Amino acid sequence: MEVLLHPTYFPSCMSMACLAQGPVRWEAWDNFQKQTYRNRCYICNDRGQQLLNIPVRHVGGNSGRQLFREVRIDNGYNWQRLHWRSLETAYRSAPFFEYYEADLQQLFERRFDRLMDLDLATVEVLCKLLDLAFPPATSENYNPQPAGLRDGRHLVAAKAGPAAPMPRYPQVFEDRHGFVPDLSVLDLLFNEGTRAAEYLLGLKLPWDA
Repeated sequence: MEVLLHPTYFPSCMSMACLAQGPVRWEAWDNFQKQTYRNRCYICNDRGQQLLNIPVRHVGGNSGRQLFREVRIDNGYNWQRLHWRSLETAYRSAPFFEYYEADLQQLFERRFDRLMDLDLATVEVLCKLLDLAFPPATSENYNPQPAGLRDGRHLVAAKAGPAAPMPRYPQVFEDRHGFVPDLSVLDLLFNEGTRAAEYLLGLKLPWDA
């Protein structure tokens, strides 16, 4: 069954597993909410879990609400440079960082104005690196209970924790922090390389666990 997902910034392993096991349709008509993976992801460095947050311009009008597709990035300071340096610091010693470095760095050198466009661009590049088909289909309206679709939109909640158990894979700083589950799929990619897609295909999804 097709899964309805929110586009997110360098998705978590669980969201990317939904995409790998497909098919997926993107939610395009929801309201923006704070503290979600729409404008953030988590990586792991020598100090532990690290948040990479994209600054956005909130223009909610009288209702305080704004469609996610209309949210603009605040490019008033060079957050892209900060994010890329954080990735280099965290993963320069990872087995596959240099293998994927050039493809990913291009995203941090390209200006994006709309958050949703950036999110979809990160997913598209990840699909290319993981040899997965990028799903272009989007929702046509907002439906709190979509018919004929499996609702995976709850996976956008950044503070909810893993939606299902996640098997261990090697991580750069595992000797310091133990295994840290459900980080951005970048962590899996840099540590496992070509084995990352196999991991995602074997991951139990929330409705299967």
